[in-house]
Amino acid sequence: MRAIKGVLLVCDPAVKQILLSMNEKQSFIIEDLDDHHLVIKADEEYRVRRELETELEKNTYSLD
Repeated sequence: MRAIKGVLLVCDPAVKQILLSMNEKQSFIIEDLDDHHLVIKADEEYRVRRELETELEKNTYSLD
């Protein structure tokens, strides 16, 4: 067995569902701990945060 460097993400259940959906396209979750915590691959953290931000912006109402 090989050790994998991970990062603990703390999020609400709604964001976690988005992350689980993103994980189906490209695997980055090491461990799903509970409703608010995920461990993801450390080398994927920046990409995941960037993609999550993009996804959350799609779901934000704007007055523009």
